[in-house]
Amino acid sequence: MALREQWAETAMGVVVLALAAGFLIYSLSVGGVHMKSGNYEINAKFGEAGSLAPGAAVSVAGVKVGTVSQITLEPKTFLAVAKLSIDPTVKLPSDSTAKITSDSLLGGAHVSIAPGAAMDDIKPGGQIENTQGAVDIFGLIGSVIRPQSGSDATASSDSAAPAASQPAVSY
Repeated sequence: MALREQWAETAMGVVVLALAAGFLIYSLSVGGVHMKSGNYEINAKFGEAGSLAPGAAVSVAGVKVGTVSQITLEPKTFLAVAKLSIDPTVKLPSDSTAKITSDSLLGGAHVSIAPGAAMDDIKPGGQIENTQGAVDIFGLIGSVIRPQSGSDATASSDSAAPAASQPAVSY
């Protein structure tokens, strides 16, 4: 009887491992993770990387053409340098523009590339010169909700002053 229970537990363990391996293979294939190493890398420097992280998508016209492989800080200029691993079948013109865009309001970011019109392409190891960093959406919303007390406060006090200096009219 004990041998039969032990065999059942072993069989159940094999089934669980087979299912786990199946889910792993499925998630890697659906998630766009490919095991090919033929991609070429280019760099893009951004003033603000936001929530961009390694593994984020790189897209052209909404189509994924690569991933962000690494993000580092350039110590002299304090710019974020993103290494982009691009599919070798995609040839980007040398005057292309890269910008970091948000996936949603909840977070996440990817690099969107707008191809230029130059006749020459960015070579492997090259750099995208025209970039636009991430926009801080919550900072923009906060500045609209609570404007800073700079020019707005001065303008409102100037407009209130003439009304206060006029004499009151009584009837």
